[in-house]
Amino acid sequence: MDSRYSPLEFALLNGWQRDFPVVAHPFAEMGARVGADVTAVLTTLRRLQMRGAISRVGAVFAPRRVGASTLAALAAPPRRIEAIAALVSSRPEVNHNYQREHRYNLWFVATAADQVALDAVLAGIERDTACPVIALPLENEFHIDLGFDLGSGHKSAAPVTCVSARQPDDEEKRLIAALQPGLELMPRPFRQLGETIFMPEDEVLARIAGMIDEGMIKRFGIVVRHHELGYRSNAMVVFDLDDDEVDGIGERLAVEAGVTLCYRRRRSLPDWPYNLYCMVHGRSREETRPVLDRLAALAGQPATVLFSTRRFKQCGARYFDDSVAQRRTHVHV
Repeated sequence: MDSRYSPLEFALLNGWQRDFPVVAHPFAEMGARVGADVTAVLTTLRRLQMRGAISRVGAVFAPRRVGASTLAALAAPPRRIEAIAALVSSRPEVNHNYQREHRYNLWFVATAADQVALDAVLAGIERDTACPVIALPLENEFHIDLGFDLGSGHKSAAPVTCVSARQPDDEEKRLIAALQPGLELMPRPFRQLGETIFMPEDEVLARIAGMIDEGMIKRFGIVVRHHELGYRSNAMVVFDLDDDEVDGIGERLAVEAGVTLCYRRRRSLPDWPYNLYCMVHGRSREETRPVLDRLAALAGQPATVLFSTRRFKQCGARYFDDSVAQRRTHVHV
């Protein structure tokens, strides 16, 4: 066990990054499984959130199944990097924003309700920063989870889920909008969530369970911040592979120890030819080097590695604004 955490902190952080109990009294059920009462569980989670170890407790939605999203980048003049990063981070649609070691030095993820809205966000960032933006939308995912096993430092295993092929209906959109910030840390969070969107608790529970079963929600649980957990080395590893080989190589790289994300993205030619991405997190650069060497050997070519140097923003994805949660599409009795 990591000595920086109490036994209860470690049990919650390591054991509940997924498979959160979607029941009326979830924190009491968690407590029963780890040998603590609900008050101790909630107090511990609030403390971890105050320390920054926890981003939120809630849903991680499947890309391309809820709204529209993309990884994007721009080349900021070094003397303006902080001002430009602040402009990018000020957008509510941007949920991750990192400086990386490359000519394209600012990397961010943007989400929106649909592609038209997303395109408008990227165009607005270009206008406000006076920097061209490259958009790199997801084409295939081999491993997208970002759960951490605090004991081994490797990604925690996630079951393969059949992903829903449909977009959420209007009631699900209201629920997603309310879920975006995460659950309130209180004994009956789903009842409180339902009250904010005029939906009975049992319907909230049923709809969330359905979205998990369909794969619309990839993971429901404690969302941790890797930097605060000690994983201070964050490398984005990219390869330019033949289109007929990329999926097979991606599947092999995805299962490698130390790889926390692996996916294929659309190229942005001529400046950005890369189509396969891996994320590698470690406690130091030295710890990541063997992983990077192994990935390059498996890919059959040298890796282009972009270490992050600063995190400007990290929060949950925001697909819909708050007004969507308040739209009453039908009356509950």
